[in-house]
Amino acid sequence: MVAGVVLVPNWSAGAAVTDDPTVDAATKATFQKLADAVFTDRTEALVDGGKGGKQGKQGHHQRLSSRFSGKVRLSGTQSKYEDSALSQLRGRKDRLEKLGEKYSAGSTTVTLDATQVKGRNAKVAVTENTTLTYARVRGNEPKNTGFQAHHELSFQADKHGNWQLTSIHDTDDGVAVNQPAPPPAAKPETPSDDGNPPEATRSSTAKNAPANKKNLTSGTYDYQAMAAYAQKYWSKYNPDYPSFDGQGAGGDCTNFVSQSLKAGGWKHVPGYTNDFHNWFGNNEIQSDSFVGVNEFSWFALSSKRVTGLPYVYQMDVGDVLQVDFNRDGSKDHSMIVTYRSPQGVPYVSYHSTNTYNRSVASLIASYPNANYFAYRT
Repeated sequence: MVAGVVLVPNWSAGAAVTDDPTVDAATKATFQKLADAVFTDRTEALVDGGKGGKQGKQGHHQRLSSRFSGKVRLSGTQSKYEDSALSQLRGRKDRLEKLGEKYSAGSTTVTLDATQVKGRNAKVAVTENTTLTYARVRGNEPKNTGFQAHHELSFQADKHGNWQLTSIHDTDDGVAVNQPAPPPAAKPETPSDDGNPPEATRSSTAKNAPANKKNLTSGTYDYQAMAAYAQKYWSKYNPDYPSFDGQGAGGDCTNFVSQSLKAGGWKHVPGYTNDFHNWFGNNEIQSDSFVGVNEFSWFALSSKRVTGLPYVYQMDVGDVLQVDFNRDGSKDHSMIVTYRSPQGVPYVSYHSTNTYNRSVASLIASYPNANYFAYRT
């Protein structure tokens, strides 16, 4: 996604915080357990025959988070929101099934990173790690897909000292598999120089894409090296580059894609950072095209390092996918293909939210109204 600037909380995971004395270790542990239940509910809504709780109405499993009461629980408003979120995710699961994809199992764990209490209000930072196992529908799916996401939970205490979860904020500005709503749109970028940037052509999401085979073993670039880099650093960031996670309406996604392409042989084009004809990045300095979604597209197309693909299902290892979620003409997110099944389904990995081997079918099912742009590298 687009690197930018945003105000962030004045505390961070692992930072020393001063807690209200009424929030003891047991209450913090219950905060964590409730967060775990909420995100487990969301994950299980995507699983075929999910076992997130007892059987409820219409064959759905009752929410684990609904079992919390008393000292720590969901607020009425947040409970209604979670009902709506699970309904959205079940619809996503149904759309995925029509596209030939299912998840046979899911696992979510949540760790509590930091707690800040001020009066009757508490802010709780947590990290979610989720893995979904692909059911063998086609027979050549990767074993699983997974992601790491960061959230800020807001709790409010009543006069009796009972805490209610009132809101959840996703601090990655990312695209998680179990995220119930589209991410916020980024503001459009405009080129800083006098050149006219090339326009990417929208790619079709139709499944019956004609063959467009890519030679992975010979040529200018090492596509397997690109995929290997992405698989190595999707969650464990390379210290040789800065991270833009949490830096506004985007984060680290294009920076991560650029690093992967560089690992496969893309060479620097030095110059001014704000000229989209240039492309370079290291620990000290990065061009806008190295870290920005739209600037990357402008550079990649103008330099002829990529060509647009008419269908997203034509993508292969090392190709790049970008998405304009709200179709406003400004692209919002960048991903790189790390696997392609023999049945012709590409799987992408990306930062913000840190994710590996997510199928394009899952993206299309999650964001059916978005505009997609596929690039052959």
